[in-house]
This record gives sequence, structure tokens and C-alpha cells, in this order.
Amino acid sequence: MEHLSESQINEDMPLKNHDTDKDTNMEPPTSPRHRKVIARWLPDEAQRPTVDEAPVFSPSLEEFEDTLAYIEKIRPLAEPYGICRIIPPSTWKPPCRLKEKSIWEHTKFPTRIQTVDLLQNREPMMKKKKPKSRKRKRRRNSRMGSSKRRSGSGSASSPSESASSPEAEEKFGFNSGSDFTLEEFERYALYFKDAYFKKKDSPSVEEIEGEYWRIVEQPTDEVEVYYGADLENRVLGSGFYKKADSDMDQYAVSGWNLNNLPRLPGSVLSFEDCDISGVLVPWLYVGMCFSSFCWHVEDHHLYSLNYHHFGEPKVWYGVPGSEATSLEKAMRKHLPDLFEEQPDLLHSLVTQFSPSILKDEGVQVYRVVQNPGEYVLTFPRAYHAGFNCGFNCAEAVNVAPVDWLAHGENAVELYSKETRKTSLSHDKLLLGAAYEAVKALWELSASCVVKENTWKSFCGKNGVLTKAIQARLRMEEERLGDLGRDSSLSLVKMEKDFDSNSERECFSCFYDLHLSASGCKCSPEEYACLRHSDDLCSCEVKDRFVLVRYTVDELRSLVRGLEGEMDDLKIWVSKVLGTEQIDEDQNKTGSVINEEKKLEEGSFDLNINLELNYHEDLKEEVSTSGELNASEKFDVLVEPINLGFLSFGKLWCNKHAIFPKGFTSHVKFYNVLDPTRMSNYISEVLDAGLMGPLFRVTLEESPDERFFNVSAQKCWEMVLQRVKDTSTSLGLPTLSRFESINGLQMFGFLSPSIVQAIEALDPNHKLVEYWNHKNQSQSESKDHFISSNCTKGKLFGVDLM
Repeated sequence: MEHLSESQINEDMPLKNHDTDKDTNMEPPTSPRHRKVIARWLPDEAQRPTVDEAPVFSPSLEEFEDTLAYIEKIRPLAEPYGICRIIPPSTWKPPCRLKEKSIWEHTKFPTRIQTVDLLQNREPMMKKKKPKSRKRKRRRNSRMGSSKRRSGSGSASSPSESASSPEAEEKFGFNSGSDFTLEEFERYALYFKDAYFKKKDSPSVEEIEGEYWRIVEQPTDEVEVYYGADLENRVLGSGFYKKADSDMDQYAVSGWNLNNLPRLPGSVLSFEDCDISGVLVPWLYVGMCFSSFCWHVEDHHLYSLNYHHFGEPKVWYGVPGSEATSLEKAMRKHLPDLFEEQPDLLHSLVTQFSPSILKDEGVQVYRVVQNPGEYVLTFPRAYHAGFNCGFNCAEAVNVAPVDWLAHGENAVELYSKETRKTSLSHDKLLLGAAYEAVKALWELSASCVVKENTWKSFCGKNGVLTKAIQARLRMEEERLGDLGRDSSLSLVKMEKDFDSNSERECFSCFYDLHLSASGCKCSPEEYACLRHSDDLCSCEVKDRFVLVRYTVDELRSLVRGLEGEMDDLKIWVSKVLGTEQIDEDQNKTGSVINEEKKLEEGSFDLNINLELNYHEDLKEEVSTSGELNASEKFDVLVEPINLGFLSFGKLWCNKHAIFPKGFTSHVKFYNVLDPTRMSNYISEVLDAGLMGPLFRVTLEESPDERFFNVSAQKCWEMVLQRVKDTSTSLGLPTLSRFESINGLQMFGFLSPSIVQAIEALDPNHKLVEYWNHKNQSQSESKDHFISSNCTKGKLFGVDLM
């Protein structure tokens, strides 16, 4: 691919052919591109603000390897400023794909026209009967400062408004400008800057800064510029090469490549399936002198990372998240008419405001000058703004380390109060992080080797993730409690795919309904959040209901699991594995189950009648993969199909049984679809990777009826419960034998002959937990493990005594 050299790109090309450039927008002759630059620099009236510099960080090569770890490292130092600059190691020089000739010279991008002198000092649009000295009519379909990711909020006009709507016409915004190639835009940007400053040497950043704020605060002339802002991936693409470009491996796979950043392990945005433009997919920004990005916070108060690809500096101003409310109050105080006309003014990204005035109002403001090859990081709810010193190109995207969760929760509550649409399902990200933590904690508990585990640091009683789940639980408890006091709405389990195919949001405040929703039979496709349940309709209570993804008790159990309670952790591992990874685990297991081991000719037929009456102390013990209940009495006919082979991980045995990988057996039990019949079930031990054995029971005649759990006991309890539920629904009497079941027995792990055959697989007694317990209790239980009455035979080629 052909690239332009730096000398070609930076060559000072004269302005030419402006009137002949073919342009899809067909701007009128009065547009900036077709007019001479009349306004001039007034250095004696400079209004450069005096603000402190934000911190600058220079990571070592080693620190630079892990993006999120480095952000976490500098967070305590940088977050109080709201913004900081990061200078990569000198070896970090990612090539910019935008400099390919085909893109630079031939690919066009849209722009906005910004009237810099009106960014702060302007009258409300309703007061302007006629434009003064501005004959251009502002078009309703102008590209506004609000992002497309904020659909339905903060934009200049709603899609539902007609083109003739006075409200649509009279909101201040940015008109659409010309479409440019990068080559054309650079040419115009150079022309504008030279014509404006009329200075032999290029003006300094400080000189440009003083003039910029003079135009904003004390304008004397109209100053209009172009800005290629919020350019989606489909327009120019990313400035970084992606993973598909094999010759760019070092940069393509880096966490500092903004295409990779949002979904890095440890960023909760990785649990969002959709590629939300501007949030999970980077946007490009092509600027010129004075083009501006006005005061705003990121959607959902996310972190943002901006990389400067090439060109002249960007000047940033940041306010820490703790000062966000103070900034809003200061701006409302000084721009009351604008806020009265448009209360959500700050959502529109079309209003600039002097850092000097903010300082006078006691708001902490900090400054950053970003040069090519440098990053600027903004923190949750940190307002930021700035401008460009000349032609340049930058790229930005969002990221959400786990510590963001508390900020994100505050954001969605604020959005609900403001009746503002969300871009993300916060609860989906929160639960996604919890699921990942549950799996990580389980793997850690199962591993014999002490290893670093990122998620462990977020858990425990004081962990950031645990606290986030606790906070959400308290909120849910309170709102369900309020509903319960006022009415007796029925509580219904939410379908797993309730919001999989379409967004579910409150009809009133747009609150996301991933965790819970209130509904009524009268409007099956419309739902409310718990706070607006009573506003949904006036139907009788019997027709209304509340959908919950998890009950309060289940969420409490999740908190305990994250705090380290093993019983609760096992419950949630089962939920996560059963609902999200089961197909993957089955596919993995198919390759490890040994299909070649079959019953050899002459091997012993083990259809044994068992009656358990031993080890009364076992009923008080809870093992990792199965629990015993000594009160159960079943006549169980177990037929082994495949003995499997041993895995020597910690979870592949407990005190009472060994669980060979690939073990398979047949057993008859009541049919879950028709409890009046006895049917064959296949019991299997699958491989769930680091999570150890996964127990599966399948109704042989109906393979879709499958039950999974990390506990053999709970797996068969699920079968039993299903039999009981079916019996109840069919009006059948519930037999006393339905009261309890023994999972190990149903698998065959308590059959003396099967036990003997499995033990023969471990002649060196490597499964220490099982053998230590057996040796300690051998004198008491020997007769139960090796039956002296067994007929001599073989099982899978193993001699039985």
C-alpha cells in the first residue's frame, strides 16, 4: 500500500481550486470555504486563562505493556485533576493508516461549521427574531455537537420533529459543512491559519490560546471554522491498523490501540455485545485552528482515551468529577437565558465557557497540551473541553475499568431523573463482571498453584465489584419493598432472552430493564421500571406483575459468593456455567471422552440393588462435587457404559468418590415428562476446564431434557425437582420417595464394583484427598467399598474381588 511521506503531507500547499472543488454538500458562496478570512488576530487583547497544568505521565516499557494496569496505577494521582497526559515510550510509533494515499487523497469526510464567536456569547434562539448580519439559515438537519450514541437526547432536533418545527429551527447548533479529503482539509486549514494570524513565524500555542479565548469571551468579528468531529469508523476508518493486518502485529494487538481498548480483559465494556459507535468503536476528529470541543462529560460517565495521530497540538481543559456539579452551577449562573431555553444544554456539546470564569467561581480547572503521539485520559464524570491549534487528527474511545461501576450506577440514576436515554445496559455490564469474577474465583479455588488473578482483587468483602453489586441489591430491595407496601403484584421470573433481541427500557424515564421490569397484561410490549410501575396503567393488581432476572435472595447469594462464601460461589458457578457456557463445555468435552472404551466381552454386569445405611456422619459433610444424604433408600440399577480416565486436579475427587473424566452410566428413574413411567437416564462426567468436573444427566429418549451442575448431588436434585413439578402440574400424587435423592448413588459412584474399578485407575494413590479419607475409615467402611459377596468378574478389564 502506498503511503505519503511526511514531507508530502506537511508541505505548505497554497490554497487553490476552492470554487471548483466538487462537494456533495454544495455549500453556498457565503460558506467559510468560499469566503476570504476577514477576521484578524488581536494579540493585545489576548484572554489566555491562567490555570494549573494537569499531571503528565511517562510509563516505562514494562508499565506500558498492560494498559488497564497502568491506568489503575496512575488513577489515585490523576483522578483528582479529572484529566492527564500520557507520553508513551519513545519506541511507540504506530503507523497511521490514514496516510495511505488512497485515504489521504481520495476519501472524503463530512464536517461541521462552528461559529466560534457564538460558543459562549449568544442570545437564546427564541429571542432572535431575525439573524443579525447572518443571512445563512440554520438547517434543521445540521450535525450537532451531540453524539449519535445519545439517540433521543441532547441533539438539536428530534427525528419526530417536522422540518418546519419552530423548536427544531431555533436550537443553536453547528451547520453541516463541506465534505473534504484529508489533503483538501489540510490545505484549507493552512490557508485559514496563515490568513488569520498574518505572522511570519507560526504562532505559539500560548498565542493561539489567548486569541481563542478572546474570540469566545470578547468577540469583535465572526469567526467560522470547520471540524470533522465524531467521524464513525465507516467514514475514514481508524487511524490504527487492526489485528487483521499481520504486518502490524506489535501495534495491532496492543491495548493502547484504541480498537482493542474497550474490550480488554478487566474492562466491563467487554460484556457489551454490540459495537456502539463512539463508545466501543473509536471516532476520529480532524481539526483546524480554533475548531472546538465544548464542555461535556462522557456517556455514562465512562473513562475516555484520546490519541493524537498527527498535526498541531490540541489544548484541553479538565474539571475533576468531584467538581462536576460546581461547573454546572457556574455555567447556569452566567448563562441563565441559554439554560432556561434549553435545560439540557450541556448534553448538546455546543457551548464553550471560559476557564477563567470557572476559576473565579471556585471550580478547579486544569490544562493539558497534547502533542502528536500522546494520549489524554479523562476520568469518570470529568468535564472536559478544548480546541485545536491547527490541522490535526486524533482518535478517541471509551473504556470502563471495574472501578467505573459505581460512577456508571450514578450516571443511569441521573439519566432516569433527567428522562434521558441510555447508551448501555449498566446492569448487563454489572452482572457480566460478576459472572466473570465468579468463574475466576472458582478457578482460583480449584488451582493448586498460587497465581495472580485480576478479578480476585475486585472481590472480597471490601472489593469494588462486591460493593457495586451490594449497592445495586440495596436499590432493588428498596424499590421492590416500596411496591410490596402499596400493592401485592405477582413476582415472575424474567425470561433469559427478555432483552436479547431488543432494548427494554422504562416507558416513562428510559431506565434500562435488564434486571427487573414492571408490566401488565394490557400492554404486553410496554414496561416500566420499578419506580414508575404505578404510572404504566390503571389496571387491577391481578393483571399486573413484576419481572425479575434474579430474586433478592439470589442477589444476596451472589454478594456472599463474591465475598468468598464457597457454598454460594458454587451455586453461582452452576448458574453461570449452566446459562452461558454450557454449549462450549459440551463441545470441549466431546473430544476428551474416550469413546473407544467399551464393555469387553465377558466383563461383569453391574446391575446391583443398593440400600445405603452407612456413614451417618456423611450427612453433615459437604463436598466439592457432591453431597450425601444417608436417609435416602432407593433401589437403583446402575449400568456403567464408559469408565473414563482420571484427571488429577483438585476437584476431580472428594472424600467420598473419584470422578473420572468421561465416565458414563445408565440408570432408570421416573420420566421428567411423564412421571408415571420409568425411563433410562444417561449420567456423564464432563470436563469444564479449570472449573473441574461438570455433571450432566440426560433423559435418553428426549436428549433436550438435560440437567447440568458442578455437583453430582444437585444435578440429580434438579431431575427430582422436575419430576415433582411435572407430577404437580398433571395432578399426580407425590410419592414419599420423591422427598430426597442421592446424586453419587444415581451416578454409580457408591456401587462397590464401580468404585473398585475406578480405584484401579489410580494405583499410585495420586488423588490424595480420597485415599487419605479411605485409609482413615477403612476399618469401618471396608465392607461397603469391597463386597465380599460379589461374584468374581471383570469391569473394563479390571479384576473384581
